[in-house]
Amino acid sequence: MTDHKVASRDEWLAAREALLAREKEHTRMADDLARQRRELPWVRVEKEYRFDTDEGTRTLAELFDGRSQLLVYHFMFGPSYEAGCPTCSSSADAVNGVVPHLNARDVTIVYVSRAPLEKLRAYKRRMGWSFLWVSSADSDFNFDFGMSRTEEQTGEGIKPMIEAGMPPVVDHLASASGTDVVGYLSEAPGFSAFVLDEAAVYHVYSTTSRGLEFLMGYYPILDRAPKGRNESDSPQLWLRRHDEYAQRSTAAEAELGVGK
Repeated sequence: MTDHKVASRDEWLAAREALLAREKEHTRMADDLARQRRELPWVRVEKEYRFDTDEGTRTLAELFDGRSQLLVYHFMFGPSYEAGCPTCSSSADAVNGVVPHLNARDVTIVYVSRAPLEKLRAYKRRMGWSFLWVSSADSDFNFDFGMSRTEEQTGEGIKPMIEAGMPPVVDHLASASGTDVVGYLSEAPGFSAFVLDEAAVYHVYSTTSRGLEFLMGYYPILDRAPKGRNESDSPQLWLRRHDEYAQRSTAAEAELGVGK
């Protein structure tokens, strides 16, 4: 017997109407926030960053690929990683399908990581992705935009976390990425927007942490499921790369003796 509130259809309709009013308010607020993002001042990018790409070395301006707007996802795949961060990977799965629509609106999207290009290529093939992914291994790009730190800086910075007890998800994600906690936390996920105006590049917007949830398409879907995200006190521990869920299921069945 469920312990969730059960109501008549009329009671449900009344509750749904009340919630709908809040949802509409939320939508209007989101529209206003989008306007405020567009109104942020621009900062000219003075440094000429260079990236390793499939077509050779490219500058930040060249990554626009003939368009006036560039969106950059700072993907957690540092020099010590053997594979991309599972959480970043889960959000990247949805990108291939939207690239043509972004291009149609004068927008180029590119993923940037500090791992060598060959590592990125191999992982991209494994995941079946086709979006543009470049390496900033020989650039200060990630550091200058606050998405990377040296391992020395990271080790010093996470001392309070270690003393307080590292969240289980950090150990899980570091291990899944083939590195240790310091190596893993030397990178951060992020999203930045740039505009090209009369040959000058300007930085216009950046966000990180939960500000990236708009790219995690499964979350708004789960938010409308009966049990929601159902993550309890361990957010994202359940996340796997899309080719690992079947492996996890098979391993769990073997442990339980299913099918024997």
